Amino acid sequence: MDLSSEDSLRLNVLLANAVAIRIDEGTMTVYGLSKDGDEAKIRLNPNCRADQYIRRVRELLSSNVLGSPGGYPIYLKRWTRMGQTSGARLSDLLMLGEPEAVVAVSGAPGLTDDLARCAWWTMPDSDNARRMLRRECVVKGEMGRVLAEFLIEFLPFEQEPQAIIETVRLILQPGLISDEARADVWERGRSKSVFRIGFLQACPDTLPVDTSERDDLRTYRTSLEQCAEAGNRFARQLLRTLSASGQAFVQTSEAALRRPSNQDSVCALLDAIGEYFASARLSLLHFDSMDSIESEVINGCENSSHEDADSLHELLELMPQLQAEIKAMLILAHVGEPAVRPIFARTDAIGSVMRRKLEPVIKPLTRQLSVLLGNVV
Repeated sequence: MDLSSEDSLRLNVLLANAVAIRIDEGTMTVYGLSKDGDEAKIRLNPNCRADQYIRRVRELLSSNVLGSPGGYPIYLKRWTRMGQTSGARLSDLLMLGEPEAVVAVSGAPGLTDDLARCAWWTMPDSDNARRMLRRECVVKGEMGRVLAEFLIEFLPFEQEPQAIIETVRLILQPGLISDEARADVWERGRSKSVFRIGFLQACPDTLPVDTSERDDLRTYRTSLEQCAEAGNRFARQLLRTLSASGQAFVQTSEAALRRPSNQDSVCALLDAIGEYFASARLSLLHFDSMDSIESEVINGCENSSHEDADSLHELLELMPQLQAEIKAMLILAHVGEPAVRPIFARTDAIGSVMRRKLEPVIKPLTRQLSVLLGNVV
């Protein structure tokens, strides 16, 4: 059975004038967005079961847009959500009235600010907003602020820690939110540390923390600066860590380690710490325990076989008073999700039970962070 003649005619007219189409199956209504931003709608008159009729509507749209009634291949869901869309013009996908096609557009490498506007009109949800804010053209375009504002408003209702971390990281990109909004998001981290992890990822050197450089930095500053200017990457990272912004990062990381909520937040936090100290890494290998990391650092400090060994030994000889801080920095540089992988492979615990199982990782990490803060451990 075909569509009613009235619906078929109106849908063809809609197709000729729209740049995006969405279907509300609940009200049996098809909406179209024109190039000028005007919205048109068609109330369908089904002559069979609603689900069958909607399928025929999509077949008509697909036949006109793609030349085939098959529509968008939703079985490619995994690929499209990873930004692997190819083989079709993105603008065509927005004309199919198919949600998964909109997801494909929002995550596509070829996304533009105009396409983002149409995709957002078609399917305004937080997942799509996050996908589109991963694209620089959207961040710098007119849609960047629109999407960031939506995500801030939706943030109190977000339940998944991973989504919260990703949201905070994305909205903190330059030019998207006001200083007041930024301060409000930071304040939420007082009761829910997962918010702070997003800050650690997005702006590790500009955290909104009222702190000062480590008290003894003035004693070592000149020597460290000369060493760093000579190209010593370890001196450069140590100088960064002992500065006011570095102490803010270390303090925030230490606080977030006290009560991580679930496995995703732990992995994101460890990756953020490792990324901050990455310039001091001695090895590109992944380490699956704190013991293996500490062994690597000890060997690196004692041996001369690794790249930049001369630079490390130069710093150790120049700053014997800071040997504990240098080793702490090196240990933290090798931290990441692999360090907790063996633990999480054996448990899906969250909350306090998870934290007890993570003590072999969290306690050594906390100890190293305390060293960098100048606390006695």
